[in-house]
Amino acid sequence: MYVISGAAGSPPALPRFAPEAGRAWRQYLYGIGLVALVSLIGQPIRMVIDPTNLVMLYLLVVLVAAIRWGRGPSVFTAVLSVLAFDFFMVPPQLTFAVSDAQYILTFLGLLAVGLVISTLAVRAREQAEAARRRETHTAALYDLSRDLATAVSQDMVMQAAIRHNRELFDCETAVFLPEGDRFTLHARSAGFPLDQESNAVATWVFQHGQVAGLGTNTLAAAEARYLPLKTAQGVIGVVGIKPRLARKMFLSPDHERLLEALLSQIALATEAVRLADKAHQAQLLRETEKLQTALLNSISHNLRTPLASITGALSTLRDDDQMLDTDARWELLNTAWEESERLNRLVGNLLSMTRLEARAMKPALEPCDVEDLVGVTLAQLANLLRPRQLVMDVPAALPPVSVDLVLAAQALVNLVENAVKYSPADTPVDIRAYVDQGQVVIEVSDRGVGIPQAELDHIFDKFYRVQRMSDMSGTGLGLSISKGIVELHGGRIWALNRPGGGMTVAIALPIAEPSPGEKEMQR
Repeated sequence: MYVISGAAGSPPALPRFAPEAGRAWRQYLYGIGLVALVSLIGQPIRMVIDPTNLVMLYLLVVLVAAIRWGRGPSVFTAVLSVLAFDFFMVPPQLTFAVSDAQYILTFLGLLAVGLVISTLAVRAREQAEAARRRETHTAALYDLSRDLATAVSQDMVMQAAIRHNRELFDCETAVFLPEGDRFTLHARSAGFPLDQESNAVATWVFQHGQVAGLGTNTLAAAEARYLPLKTAQGVIGVVGIKPRLARKMFLSPDHERLLEALLSQIALATEAVRLADKAHQAQLLRETEKLQTALLNSISHNLRTPLASITGALSTLRDDDQMLDTDARWELLNTAWEESERLNRLVGNLLSMTRLEARAMKPALEPCDVEDLVGVTLAQLANLLRPRQLVMDVPAALPPVSVDLVLAAQALVNLVENAVKYSPADTPVDIRAYVDQGQVVIEVSDRGVGIPQAELDHIFDKFYRVQRMSDMSGTGLGLSISKGIVELHGGRIWALNRPGGGMTVAIALPIAEPSPGEKEMQR
């Protein structure tokens, strides 16, 4: 659960929770003031023109009142205008008596036209306000939709919900979601009350799918109103909103409808994120099952081959020892030895991959001579490389690299073994080392068939096997393990096809920092 204490954004475009009815009496006073002002202005004018013409000034006042303050003040102003016109403009002045009966028609006309103007102006004003509200609501829904469209987690959805509720309705917000067998507070703004009562009301709303709390007939003593988040799957959560200014004043019907639309979008976004998480988990399970199947198949095949060779050689030595000459015995022993080394490397690769996946492999970095690293690698593959020609280009003047010798040798062993396995026996394997951009690069090249360009980016993936080489034995872990080890050292690994056929796999390892004594000697 997290708390949002504030949010940046533009000022809210919608009215707040605070009531505006307390200011209505001022609008009537403004109407009285306008009528008094027109009556004052009309006094010198009535000496020059017929008083009946002053009716237009009072109609103007009615129009202003209707446009600015609405229906009540405009009707009041229309009636007050008729009385003021009679009292101040029509002889005898300063009395409501009428000396000429024709003024009665003027009064009635002024009142009727004033009321009509008031009605039309108020209607136009209400329509304009309704259009502005619709525009504001549409903009609010669009902004929320845009934020929810980019939300990729429950937390991002909750942040968007809390921020928009605060900006639009000036309210504190909390979101309650089910987590396993519990129904708990998932996110809230800083001002939302955090107590047992809020969680109890939210639980009731989640169970019954009905609104409860402030401003309703159910659990009305609560400090906030709680609304269910509903989708086609049912109630998936509860949103609590608490007005920040007045406890007993709540949203207008228009804002209620806007809130319902916002909650509907929030519910859909929450459901979408939840479904996406479930789909991702299902995909992970499928991938895990696929990897497990591939691993079991590969292990069962690759373990069976060297075990069968070792078992056959030992069985022959045990059963037919008297019939075998010395050369035959040595050949069987060498076969068993080579296959046991192959089996040991296979098991080592599996253990290394497990340690890499668990992030349990921690290299002990020390300065190491590149010639020593290559020598240790070749010593481990002595039997495998005995019939193969090696072309070495490892200058003695290369700077030492900062590596864990055992791990770095294992990565290089996988590269050399891969080159031997996928190239003809009568072709050489090239090993070359040089300095490039502050790192030592070691290349292992062969003269095999190479790798299709489209598959070069995938050969370092776990269990990946090039399709046209799938008949070769192997688990598809060697290059992946080498990549993991090299990256643990802060280096990089890549592969490319050689001109004329074959492939080169290169690793770049960081150069070791010189010791303090060496720095002094360099000075």
